[in-house]
Amino acid sequence: MSEDGRLLFFYSTRLGGLGSADIYVSHRVSTGADGDTWGPPVNLGPDVNTAGAENGSYYVREGGEPNFNRTPAGGSLDIYRVSLTNDGVPLGPAVAVPELNDPTGADQKVAVRTDGLELFLSSSRSGSFGNLDLWVFTRQTVHDPWSSPVHLDAPINTPDIDSQPSLSRDGRMLIFTSIRSGGLGVQDLWMSTRAPSGR
Repeated sequence: MSEDGRLLFFYSTRLGGLGSADIYVSHRVSTGADGDTWGPPVNLGPDVNTAGAENGSYYVREGGEPNFNRTPAGGSLDIYRVSLTNDGVPLGPAVAVPELNDPTGADQKVAVRTDGLELFLSSSRSGSFGNLDLWVFTRQTVHDPWSSPVHLDAPINTPDIDSQPSLSRDGRMLIFTSIRSGGLGVQDLWMSTRAPSGR
């Protein structure tokens, strides 16, 4: 969702799309005591969606560019971004984010701190403990490229699948899914609170 709460981005496999899964935007029409009213979903079109699958959209509040997942022909799952107008219309074709993608594995499911200076993702890149691990990137300003990735060591990552990160608004709480032992089901939600040192 956009910072002002007017735009809701999501992916859908509904009929009428350009591929097996497309990204859509819905505009908030009104807010009232009985709930919000949203307009009909609008496909973001061929600048974003392809004959393949686009999913996992996340709106970067600072900078206003959604990040999403795409599997390019002959490649692994990568992260792309696109510039939009204030009404959610693409300003040009989506582009891969080179500093976030690694040729040794799939990169997906972005979570960005509200100031746009810290980003978490799940990846199967070289250096991971398991099939998918959580990695973190930082940058000095929203106009800078992302840093080299830092692997979140144990106890965050395990030899199992650790994926789908989400950050609380204040950036202190990291929520993610994991199939590690000690859960209640096959895949559970787990939470980690940032230490006072910031790590």
